[in-house]
Amino acid sequence: MDFASFQYIFTVSNHLFMKTIFTLLLFVSLSTLTFSQETKYGVRGGVNISNLDFTPDADFQNLHRNGFVFGGFVDYGFSESLSLQVELQYSAEGAKADELNADYIQMPIMLRFHLGDKFTVGAGPMASVKTWKNQDAFSTFTFSGIGGVEYMITDELFIDARFSYGITNILDEDFDGIEAKNNNIQIGFGIKI
Repeated sequence: MDFASFQYIFTVSNHLFMKTIFTLLLFVSLSTLTFSQETKYGVRGGVNISNLDFTPDADFQNLHRNGFVFGGFVDYGFSESLSLQVELQYSAEGAKADELNADYIQMPIMLRFHLGDKFTVGAGPMASVKTWKNQDAFSTFTFSGIGGVEYMITDELFIDARFSYGITNILDEDFDGIEAKNNNIQIGFGIKI
C-alpha cells in the first residue's frame, strides 16, 4: 500500500469517525432534552488553587496560583440517580508568575451520579478557550478531565469540590519542546433554581 492510499483511507475513516461522534452527541442531546426527568438551572462560584506541570521539569520556582471561578449551569436529569450537567464558566488558573497566568472560558460537561438526596459525584471532559491575548506562547484551546463531589445544604444551596487535570499542552507547539498541563482544585458554592 502506498502513502497516497494510506492517506485516503485515513481521511475517509477520520471523516466517518467525526460523523459518528457528531451523530452520537446529537442523539444524547436530543434524548436529554426529550426524556429529561427534571431540568435545573443555577449559578456557581468559588476559588481555584491551580498550577502547571511542566515536561521536562521547570528550572524555575513554579508556585501555585489562587484564583476564582464563576458561571452558570444546566443540569438535565435522566432519572433520580443520573444527570448530565453542562456549564459555562470563567476561571482564573495557571501558575503564580504573571507570565504564567492562564484565564479561560470553560465548558465542563459532567455525568453525575446522585447518592441519595445530599451527595452527588460526577466526572467528564472540559473544553477551555483562553481569554487573554498578550501571551502568544499559550494555545487558544485546551482540554481537561474533571471530577468532583457536591453536597446539598438545602434544596437550593450547595457546596462542591472539584479537580481538573489538563490533557492537552497549554503552550503553543513551537515553544522549544516544553509542555505544560494545567491542574486545578476548585472549592465552590452555588444555588439551583
